[in-house]
Amino acid sequence: MLSMQDVLDYCDLDTGEIEAIAEHEHIPVTVAAELSEVLLCSPEGVCRLHSMIIENMAHALECGRYDRAQDLSKTYQHLQRTHPIPSATPT
Repeated sequence: MLSMQDVLDYCDLDTGEIEAIAEHEHIPVTVAAELSEVLLCSPEGVCRLHSMIIENMAHALECGRYDRAQDLSKTYQHLQRTHPIPSATPT
């Protein structure tokens, strides 16, 4: 049986990013880990990941959860470094 750490180690995102997906989609962290791998397979999926974390930050700010918004900001900075928004390429 896989532990939670095994699942997270398998992913190409860090724990904060996986937790942000779980929070945004209202799903368990293990399901969010699986979803993250699907999202990372396409430029549209990577853009969706960026949107999820930005939406989480906005929601935290609206609710006055400033510490959470700050944590999500750090998570988003990491996502930008490791999985930047793909640039559009002409077809």
